[in-house]
Amino acid sequence: MALLQTWQRMRSNPIHEKRWQQFKRNRRGFWSLWIFSGLFLLSLLGELWVNDKPIMISYQEQWYFPIIQDVPENKLGGDFDISTDYHDAYMVEQIEKEGWILWPLIPFYYDSINYELTESAPSAPNHINYLGTDDQGRDVIARLVYGFRISVFFALALTLCSSLIGVFVGAVNGYYGGRIDLFGQRLLEIWEGLPMLFMLIILASFVEPTFLWLLGLMILFSWPGLVGIVRAEFLRGRNLEYVKAARALGVSDNQIMFRHILPNALIATLTFMPYLFTGALTTLTSLDFLGFGLPLGSASLGEMVAQGKNNLHAPWLATSAFISLSTILVLLVFIGEAVRDAFDPRKIL
Repeated sequence: MALLQTWQRMRSNPIHEKRWQQFKRNRRGFWSLWIFSGLFLLSLLGELWVNDKPIMISYQEQWYFPIIQDVPENKLGGDFDISTDYHDAYMVEQIEKEGWILWPLIPFYYDSINYELTESAPSAPNHINYLGTDDQGRDVIARLVYGFRISVFFALALTLCSSLIGVFVGAVNGYYGGRIDLFGQRLLEIWEGLPMLFMLIILASFVEPTFLWLLGLMILFSWPGLVGIVRAEFLRGRNLEYVKAARALGVSDNQIMFRHILPNALIATLTFMPYLFTGALTTLTSLDFLGFGLPLGSASLGEMVAQGKNNLHAPWLATSAFISLSTILVLLVFIGEAVRDAFDPRKIL
């Protein structure tokens, strides 16, 4: 609740309008934000244009929406009360006798296998699979779209959760100082000394990783990144005159920390968060590349990189993965630079 009130006060502050204007002046970062947001929106709407099920079917003057409902084939002219295989030539013929089918632009899901390939997988790009298929016959575009979506969701969740923990720990250490700060800093030094990637590989090898399990493991090793920044702001802020006055008036420590000091500490935190996001995305990609990331078969950018490494005779796999990852990381770096400039007091007019 305190964090929400802090956010509302920050929005009502006129200086944030100046920061937004400064962000917009960085044209490279501003347009990178729009491009990245557009790509993410397209991935969120992936079921509407990258799917192995039709968007809509009209049969005997009845409308069906297979992307959101399971339609048995006996309702579409088939013989059995089972899920419809929309790529079965017989079912397509039965539907088109008394209706029509509206297909997505890319008629494949991320785990769909194209059984009608005219060459062995991985197959080269053609008019059906625009970027070709991987070594299991799955469409590359579908893998990239859904891999990008799950990577962004993962990076967002990891950045937010690790930031909350890092801000809280840094605030406590910086505000109270003394033995709490001394003990907390020694624990932090030990924790940061652990090799994160190797620890993640060891822990992930004990159980079959899932999205939440992998997220929890990475949160354990990602939160220290913001502790030092927030701690420094609270060490400086606790000795300011208005904080001393609030303490003398009997204001509680929680109110002083989250109402008076935290808004100033959030400036440095928000400047650093785009780079935390980039690091989270690259770490997930690295784990997937090594085979310790998301479950087998999941859409993954790291798995696409591994496909390119294992199939050097299919250059479209490595090229697609490289261009996709490099584009995403370049956009995020440009956004991070624009955010840094927006919060730089020397550049605010």
